[in-house]
Amino acid sequence: MTLFSVAPPKGRDSPLSISGVHAVNGESMLPPYSEGLAEIVLGMGCFWGAERLFWEMPGIQVTAVGYAGGTTPNPTYEETCTGRTGHAEVVRVVHDPAVVDLDTLLQAFWEAHDPTQSNRQGNDIGPQYRSAIFTTDEAQRERALRSRERYQGALRQAGGGTITTEIAALDTFYFAEEYHQQCLHKNPGGYCNLRGTGIRCPVD
Repeated sequence: MTLFSVAPPKGRDSPLSISGVHAVNGESMLPPYSEGLAEIVLGMGCFWGAERLFWEMPGIQVTAVGYAGGTTPNPTYEETCTGRTGHAEVVRVVHDPAVVDLDTLLQAFWEAHDPTQSNRQGNDIGPQYRSAIFTTDEAQRERALRSRERYQGALRQAGGGTITTEIAALDTFYFAEEYHQQCLHKNPGGYCNLRGTGIRCPVD
């Protein structure tokens, strides 16, 4: 019997067209960002609810949803949803570390979804919904690894499962289509599948 592999979508050379204006606060979603700000890219299932979680926190300059961790350049939502581009749905969080530090963001990340589910969040199934942290420097990576250890300890004490969260250096963040940006601001009654474990994440 001959097995045929299905090639991933080819993607495209040009980025998807977006306005670049954050619908909630009017800030530019496009880099470069102001000096002194930091960014991290987080995947925790469907990116609509994840983005709202962070834009509502103090100290957040801007958020944007997109795709990261895959191989296809400038993928579309439909291509990402095939699971063949390798990307996760993610939210880029640009923050002022003097107002909200990385550990606080990571605490919100761990507590707002279930990082023990592999390639899914609830009824959303596929590698695009995987739990992931894409870091922008080595110090950030080390903080993410330590926070994962802390949360794994808390889960273990509570009889929870094993964290499957991917922690990797960010290669490229690709902006998602305009209609996905700040989607739950534009559609307040829209779908949000954020469901945590109910277990608190310790912080340093």
